[in-house]
Amino acid sequence: MSKRLLIIDNDAEVLNVMQEALVYEGFEVKILGNTYNIFDVIAGYKPNLIMIDYILDGVNGGETCHEIKVHPETAHIPVVIVSAYSKVILSLGSYRSDAFLAKPFGLDEMVKLVNELLDAAEMQPY
Repeated sequence: MSKRLLIIDNDAEVLNVMQEALVYEGFEVKILGNTYNIFDVIAGYKPNLIMIDYILDGVNGGETCHEIKVHPETAHIPVVIVSAYSKVILSLGSYRSDAFLAKPFGLDEMVKLVNELLDAAEMQPY
């Protein structure tokens, strides 16, 4: 069974490129332009990994990451914060993200990071 990825970004072009690259690599990918009803989406889709842009329309992706990581039913899901703002990395600890991916990024770099996080998650007991 292929791994399910959830990608949240308000830039449709970025979403489409990320989705296309990851589907090509064999992943099932759901894309969202916002975080509305995020816990309902997670409960229904059951992603193995979430990638979220740091700056969304009216929402801080880091705060959404934190909410996911402190919720008992979703805390085990690896979350990657994606951002063009490199200073975001300084506050990652407070968001509990599993990784940071700086924009612009290479598609090979993104796929490698996703695979590393999924491999590490498989080794963790829930």
